[in-house]
Amino acid sequence: MKLWLQKWRLLSLLTMLALLLSGCGEPFLSALVPAGEVGKQQYDLILLSLGIMSLVIIVVVIIFIFAIIKFRRKDDRIPKQVEGSHTLEIVWTVIPIVLLLILAVPTVAVTFSQGDVAAIDKKDADGNREALVVNVRAHLYWWEFEYPDLGIVTSQDLVIPTDEKVYFQLEGADIKHSFWIPPLGGKLDTNPENVNKFWLIADSDKAEEAGNIFYGKCAELCGPSHALMDFKVKAIPQNEFEAWVADMQNAKEKAPEPTSDLAVQGEEIFNQSCITCHAVTPDNSTPPAARTAPNLAGFADRELIAGILDHNEEELKSWLKDPEKIKPGNKMTGTYPDLSDDELDALAAYLMDLKVQK
Repeated sequence: MKLWLQKWRLLSLLTMLALLLSGCGEPFLSALVPAGEVGKQQYDLILLSLGIMSLVIIVVVIIFIFAIIKFRRKDDRIPKQVEGSHTLEIVWTVIPIVLLLILAVPTVAVTFSQGDVAAIDKKDADGNREALVVNVRAHLYWWEFEYPDLGIVTSQDLVIPTDEKVYFQLEGADIKHSFWIPPLGGKLDTNPENVNKFWLIADSDKAEEAGNIFYGKCAELCGPSHALMDFKVKAIPQNEFEAWVADMQNAKEKAPEPTSDLAVQGEEIFNQSCITCHAVTPDNSTPPAARTAPNLAGFADRELIAGILDHNEEELKSWLKDPEKIKPGNKMTGTYPDLSDDELDALAAYLMDLKVQK
């Protein structure tokens, strides 16, 4: 009896903790809080399927309870048998078919609508592509975002305009990953052997409510740091997006100048140890296969360090000192010499000077 009571108390405690944790998390991190057309359509399908399933459960429970009460054994008489009833067989065959059609028709319609990427190659009279296209390449364990028609590339922070259909071309640089922005919709695999395509729209009102920041995830188990393979989505108005593009294009020719003597020392260290892997200008002329590490253009303007750490010099130095401790299995570990505390200070100062936006 005491053992049973202990288990019951443990179950009650776990239930309360589950309810408490269900309320935790950042806003607009869930697919159940849609912030765009694709996310809203998928959310509506979730509600439709849940409604149908709930209706079926309620009807079945009512019939079950009715049968238990009405046909419970009162004596030894055998009740009337109904096997072979064509009417009942038709009813319990037709009803599931109708329910499946109610669910299948809008699901198929939405699937084909969201899978239509024909406009990705549509061009205007001048031969320029009309749609905004972003090439997404997933790496262990970071994200690269290239704007092929704008001639720029960046990493970790995806910047898109609100209220505009943005087309994505997804591929994996090493193994299979999965690109997912829960409130905007998705998700879709990034494979090394082929390119997947789809589109998303960020609603301006929802973006403003979320502080113009959404959270992206890798949704395919890809290794020890899968859970840490995050990225941020900056959904900003069209005029701000155009200003960001202009700043990035202006920064293609030359990296920002260091603003302090310490940052100048950091630039020297960077050029000796880091430049072979990391670019500091957003120029996309380097072939994708040669882009083996995150592009650091505009590093100082980003939201997070390594996709998960607060953006400050202390966290940056923690990452530079021991990236394996923070993201096990990452490809940066062991690729550069150990740095002294003074060298870390200088390198962090230089990286924090890599601003693109004015």
